[in-house]
Amino acid sequence: MAEYTASHWGVAEISRGADGAPHLRPFSRDPDPSGIGFDRLGQELERMRIRRPAVRRSFLKDGHRDAERMRGREPFIEIGWDEALDLVASEIDRIRRDYGNASIFGGSYGWASAGRFHHAQSQLHRFLNTIGGYVGHVGTYSLGAGHTILPHVVAPLDHLLTIHTSWDVLAENTELFVAFGGVPAKNAQISSGGAGRHRVSSGLRTMSEAGVRFVNISPVNDNIDPSGPVEWIPIRPNTDVALMIAVGHVLDRDGLADLAFLDRYCVGYPAFRAYLRGESDGIAKTPAWAEAITCVPASRIEALAREMAASRTLINCAWSLQRAHHGEQPFWMTVTLAAMLGQIGLPGGGFGLAYGPMNSMGSKHRNTSGPTLPQGKNVVGDFIPVARIADMLLNPGRRFTYGGQTLTYPDIRLVYWAGGNPFHHHQDLSRLAEAWRRPETVVVHEHYWNPAARFADIVLPVRTSLERTDISYSRLEGLLVWMSQVAAAPEDSMTDFDIFCGLSGRLARFDAFTEGRSASQWLEELYEQMRQHNVFDLPPYDVFRRSGIVDLSEHDRPVVMLDSFRRDPETFKLGTPSGRIEIFSQTIYGFGYADCPAHPCWMEPDEWLGAAAPGQLHLITDQPKRRLHSQLDAGSYSQAGKIGGREPVYIHPTDAAARGIADGDIVELFNKRGSCLSGAIVDDCVMPGVVRLATGAWYDPGWSEGPERAGNPNVLTPDRGASSLSQGCAAQTCLVSARRFDGPVPPISSYEPPRFLPRPADFPSSGS
Repeated sequence: MAEYTASHWGVAEISRGADGAPHLRPFSRDPDPSGIGFDRLGQELERMRIRRPAVRRSFLKDGHRDAERMRGREPFIEIGWDEALDLVASEIDRIRRDYGNASIFGGSYGWASAGRFHHAQSQLHRFLNTIGGYVGHVGTYSLGAGHTILPHVVAPLDHLLTIHTSWDVLAENTELFVAFGGVPAKNAQISSGGAGRHRVSSGLRTMSEAGVRFVNISPVNDNIDPSGPVEWIPIRPNTDVALMIAVGHVLDRDGLADLAFLDRYCVGYPAFRAYLRGESDGIAKTPAWAEAITCVPASRIEALAREMAASRTLINCAWSLQRAHHGEQPFWMTVTLAAMLGQIGLPGGGFGLAYGPMNSMGSKHRNTSGPTLPQGKNVVGDFIPVARIADMLLNPGRRFTYGGQTLTYPDIRLVYWAGGNPFHHHQDLSRLAEAWRRPETVVVHEHYWNPAARFADIVLPVRTSLERTDISYSRLEGLLVWMSQVAAAPEDSMTDFDIFCGLSGRLARFDAFTEGRSASQWLEELYEQMRQHNVFDLPPYDVFRRSGIVDLSEHDRPVVMLDSFRRDPETFKLGTPSGRIEIFSQTIYGFGYADCPAHPCWMEPDEWLGAAAPGQLHLITDQPKRRLHSQLDAGSYSQAGKIGGREPVYIHPTDAAARGIADGDIVELFNKRGSCLSGAIVDDCVMPGVVRLATGAWYDPGWSEGPERAGNPNVLTPDRGASSLSQGCAAQTCLVSARRFDGPVPPISSYEPPRFLPRPADFPSSGS
């Protein structure tokens, strides 16, 4: 029987030695497999496993009365499962009784498992809903601004991501591919729910071989590789909108805008045109105006506008552009510029949001739903935008805006986290560490002693995806995978489902949580539900388990985004209030937000090179090549990409020389929020004035005076909302200074297990 497993970065085949020991190898049907994850059985990760339930010393002694709350700084004491579950259940019961369920935050943000049943977020939210609800979050760190703005402009982003024009259509029809922020293949190693066949590199290569011309407008030049010519236009970070607007000015001025398309398929263009011409604010948005902002020559902007109008043009806007102050504007302006060209809905034209961030965009596979564990109904109405967790913890009762509403931060007493690492995703980690001290209790499920586990009061060890069976299915990947149990689980670990079974039993909600099913029965139930509601003829459950994989690529078909809307805008209306593309939004106008006006516009960000102090650099924080976010950072594959054990920072030769920095030097990056150490790579792939440091190094503050030690850039990035509308992550709006670090280099502790203590005889048992 064939054995497979699946992860967000791809499918792996399982082979076994003569002794039965498992080995992971790349999926034979994948033309470009990712290198991530093949070290999951290695000793580097095994030594970081959480072996037994563990409790922070002072919390085990004093419980929620622990006044110091030395989370992240204290050793742990290991305890047994019965005591651990009793302790967690008693804390949940206390919080519900004394403060209500609106004081429980169900934190689960991250890529916990490609398996659809053992998905930590679904398990946690289902459990919390059975006991009366919780405060949750909306949106994502990746796409907070995009998710919020696009329903007002064209369509919900989740829908757009499933209908992007397929790579074969682009190769056949696109003449000019203009990429704002590139198409990074390293990002496209992954897909939510699991990648199948990796297609971005081959998609770009096929386009290049077909004669498509590529223009990359970006502060870096190595984020797109079609295996052919690419024109690089360096641009100051956070200024892409100004360049797009100036292109729009040329289209309007020279009569190149498609007025017929704008009239039939859009609303609000006259108001935006008045802005382009300077009639509304006295400033004509000319290429010369944009040159002063972007540092892109006005002559190149003029020529680019005419090239785009004369070609079948696809405008691609990377997700990173909307992770910034005023992050709604890049996506809105991308759609507006594509509308001015009049090519939305045509094969090979229009826009992409975006090709590159995930493998799924550009897929020909049919978009059908997969197995999903029902989470039930949350009767607690309070929520936060996901990137505002530190604000919530620090400011209970404070009012905030989101999506046209004015809401209030709840008073959180218990954080229950399963899946993801907040000390990776969040910004200004020193501020988060301060906020993390406020709740009375923090419970975390984890595989490894990463920062999320180290900052918990109670840590419950869970099995990895290699240590349990599951079903993997991602909407646009064309594969349904039976995830075999590859390896034996550590003796004292449980699955999330097992843990919540234990807790729900203690809280008298066992039947509501399990519905009388075991894990294996749930897997069969979820599969049968998928069979009943799917457009495909899927094999019986037992046949699927034996085969290990179902390939659905026979149902592939070319995709053209929004072609139905273009063909008949009355029958296939968009979900916007007008049913058309809204270049001017009356709804957003009614919100009255000064930082998110009613049409796309250029607004100066809080931190950018146009207002930098002498010597400051703009920090770009991108997705790492050797892991997904912070997952498996302690493993050998991620560690092989480090410099002196630290995450590398890319710096232009001119900037390096001015600071006496050479390849391999330890560099300190710093600003008013914090500092971190990284290893230098001197390379002209970044433009002068810009440094690039990937996210995901396991946060290592050292708890003494001095910089963060592992190279985590989120000690530097600002914890502020993109705007009053979205409150999205604004990590890419960040100025820093840099210098060679000449002092004694401190050791890194985040890749070592924490300190453990024996349990003192006088410590109370749980519940006392």
